[in-house]
Amino acid sequence: MEFRIADTFIASLARLTGDEQKAVKTTAFDLQMDPANPGMHFHRLDKGKDRRFWSVRVSGDIRLIVHRTAESLLLCYVDHHDKAYAWAERRKLETHPTTGAAQFVEIREHVQEMPARVFAVGEPAVIPYLPGRGTSRATRTLFAAMSDSELLAYGVPPEWLADARMATEDSLLTLADHLPAEAAEALLELATGGAPRVTHAATRVPLLSRIHRVPEEVVGRIFEARALGRNPFDHPDALRRFRVVANVDELAHALEYPWERWIVFLHPAQRALVEKSFAGPARVSGSAGTGKTIVALHRAVFLGRQNPDARVLLTTLSETLANSLRVKLARLIGTQPRLRERIDVESLDAVARRLGTRMLGDLEVASHDLIRDLVRDAAAKAPNQKFALTFLVSEWENVVDAWQLDTWEAYRDVARLGRKTRLPGTQRKKLWEIFEHLRESLRARNLVTMAEVYGRLTAHIAAREVTPYEFIVVDEAQDVSVSQLRLVALLGGGRPDALFFAGDLGQRIFQVPFSWKSLGVDIGGRSVTLRTNYRTSHQIRAKADRLLGSEVSDMDGNVERRVGTISEFNGPEPQVLVANTAPEELGQVSGWLSARAAEGVTPGEIAIFVRSEAELARATAAVKEAGLAFALLDEGMRTNPDRVSVGVMHLSKGLEFRAVAVMACDDEVLPLQSRIEEVSDEGDLEDVYDTERHLLYVACTRARDHLLITGVSPASEFLDDLTDGADRGARPSSS
Repeated sequence: MEFRIADTFIASLARLTGDEQKAVKTTAFDLQMDPANPGMHFHRLDKGKDRRFWSVRVSGDIRLIVHRTAESLLLCYVDHHDKAYAWAERRKLETHPTTGAAQFVEIREHVQEMPARVFAVGEPAVIPYLPGRGTSRATRTLFAAMSDSELLAYGVPPEWLADARMATEDSLLTLADHLPAEAAEALLELATGGAPRVTHAATRVPLLSRIHRVPEEVVGRIFEARALGRNPFDHPDALRRFRVVANVDELAHALEYPWERWIVFLHPAQRALVEKSFAGPARVSGSAGTGKTIVALHRAVFLGRQNPDARVLLTTLSETLANSLRVKLARLIGTQPRLRERIDVESLDAVARRLGTRMLGDLEVASHDLIRDLVRDAAAKAPNQKFALTFLVSEWENVVDAWQLDTWEAYRDVARLGRKTRLPGTQRKKLWEIFEHLRESLRARNLVTMAEVYGRLTAHIAAREVTPYEFIVVDEAQDVSVSQLRLVALLGGGRPDALFFAGDLGQRIFQVPFSWKSLGVDIGGRSVTLRTNYRTSHQIRAKADRLLGSEVSDMDGNVERRVGTISEFNGPEPQVLVANTAPEELGQVSGWLSARAAEGVTPGEIAIFVRSEAELARATAAVKEAGLAFALLDEGMRTNPDRVSVGVMHLSKGLEFRAVAVMACDDEVLPLQSRIEEVSDEGDLEDVYDTERHLLYVACTRARDHLLITGVSPASEFLDDLTDGADRGARPSSS
C-alpha cells in the first residue's frame, strides 16, 4: 500500500498548536506503520460525494481526514472535528479527464456564492481592465469564447467550466480560490495577459507549456504518460500537491517543518529548472516571492545527489542571507550528513577570505571608511582637480578597483560600463594621478581591497587549473560584483551545469550594472523567468509592482518581463498612509500593530523597515507604543520569534513576514537626499532613483498578508506611484 501526504494536510497541520501537532504526527506515524490497525478509530464520511474519505480520531476534538483505497492511504487534512468534516464534505479526489493529473476538486453545489473581490477606492484590480470591449470590467466575461476542451486543457475541473466561462475581472480572484492550483494559475495568467492567446485546443502541449514555462517536450511526456494509463499521482501537476512517503524517516522529515511546504512539494516549473541539464551558465529570475531561492536550494541538493563525488558551493551576498540558506538547506536534506558535507553554504566574501587565507596567506583588507579617507588624502595631493569626493570614491570602487585596473593605459581604455558620467581623456588622466596616490598609500600600509583579494585568488586558481568546486549555485545574483563574478566564472571552468544563478534585476540595490558576457558568463538562451508568486498576496504584489517597470534588462540585453506574474492567494488590501506629523504617524503604525496582534499575528511574524538608521527611532517608538517587544536586525542576525523585527531596508533581503510596515517614507528620506546630493553628474541620478525604488520594492515584498506604508507630509514621491493620490491618508483598520 502506498502511503502519501497532500500539501493540504501539511498546510492545515501548520495552523494547529504545538501540542496538537505532536498528537497528529504520532497518529500519522501509527498510520504509516499499520494503516489497517482497528485501534485507529476510522470513521467513513457518508455525507460527501467521495466515500473514500475517512476520519481518524487524533485526540480530543482533532480529526485527521484520510483518503483510503485498497492500494493507497493519503493524508489529506487535519483540523477540529466540524471543520475537518466540512472540508472533506466539500471535496473529492479525481483524476482530471484531460490532463490526467490527480487533483482535489471542490464540489460546486457546496459553494453557496462567490462574491466579487472588492478593491479599495483608487486601487486597481490585479487583473487589468482592457478597454474597447463595450462592457464594464464587472460584467465583461474573460473566457466566454473558450471551448470546453481549451479550459479542460488548463486543468479546470468539468463541473467548474461554466463558472470559468462566466468569470469577470472582478470575480476571477474569488473563483481562483476554488480551483485546483494549475487551473487557477492558468486563468489568472491568461487574464493578466489581456486575453487567451490560444483560441482552440488543437494541441494541448503548447497550452500547458506556456502556462507552466517548461519545455514542450516535458509537457509532451505528461500526455504520453496519460495515454499509457500511468499513475495520476506521477503527473507534474500532482507532484506539486501529493508525495509518496516511503518510510518513517521520510514522514518525520516532511512533518518537521509543516509551514515550509517547499521542502516536500515543488511547482512543475521549479522542478523542471532544478532537474534540467544546461549547456552553459543558466539563470532563473522572477519578481520577489516567486521561489528563486527555493529553486537554488533544490538545485544545489540535486547536483549533489546526481554527482556523489562532487563538491557544490551554494553562495550568496551576505552572511545574513547565507545563514538563512544554511537553515533552509538543513531542513531540506534532513539527516543526510554525507550530502551535507559536500555542499558548502557561505557568502561570497567568506569564500574568498577562506580560500585566500589557504592559498595566498593572511591578507589585511582595508575598510570602506579607510578607503574614503585615503581617497580624500590622494585628492588633496593632486593639483587643480575639482572632482567631488563621492564621485572619486565611486569611480575607484566601481571602475578602477572593481576591474582591477593597474595601469594608466588600462584605465584610459576601459569602457566604464554602467557609469553614466562621460570622461574625456584629460579628465581620466587627472583621475588616474589620484588613484595612483591611493594605490601607493595602500601598498605602504600593506593593505588590499576585497576586490584585490578576489583578483589574486582568481589568478592563483587559474595558474594551477584546479578548482575546489564542481558546481556553483549563486543566490541574489543581481548584486554580484565584477570581481566576484570573475572568480565564480573561473570556478565554473566553462563546464555544463557548473554555474547556476538566481536573482531579480528589479531587486538590484548594491551594484552598478555591468556586462556578464564580457567576463565569460553568457546566459543567453538559458535564462528563465518564474511567474507564480508563493509568498505575497495578489493585493500586495500588485501594489509593489507599481514601483517597477514592466520589464528590466541587463547590460547584455537579457530581458526579464515582469508582466504576467500571479500570486497563489488573496489577502487584505495594503494601506498607504501619509500623516501630517510624526506623532500622528506613530499612532497610525502602533494602532496597526495592535490590530495585527489582536488577530493572532505573533511579534516574530511582524517587521518594520525604514530607509536608514536615522529613522530607526521612529520605528522602535511605534512598537513600544503598541506594547510589543522589538529586536534590531543586524548583519548576520536572525529574527527573534518573540519580538518585532526592526531594521533598515537593506537588511530585509531574504526575509519574510506575515505583516510588514514600511515607515518614514518622507520626502528627502526616500529617495535619500544625501545620496542625491552626492551625485556629481545628472546622468547618474537615474541609477540612484532606480536603487531607491528597488529598496522600497524589496521592503514591501517581504510581506505575505499585511502591508502598511507610511510617511509624514510631504511624503516620498514614490508613494504617488503606489496610490495615484487617491487612497492616502485613511486611518488603519483591523482588516
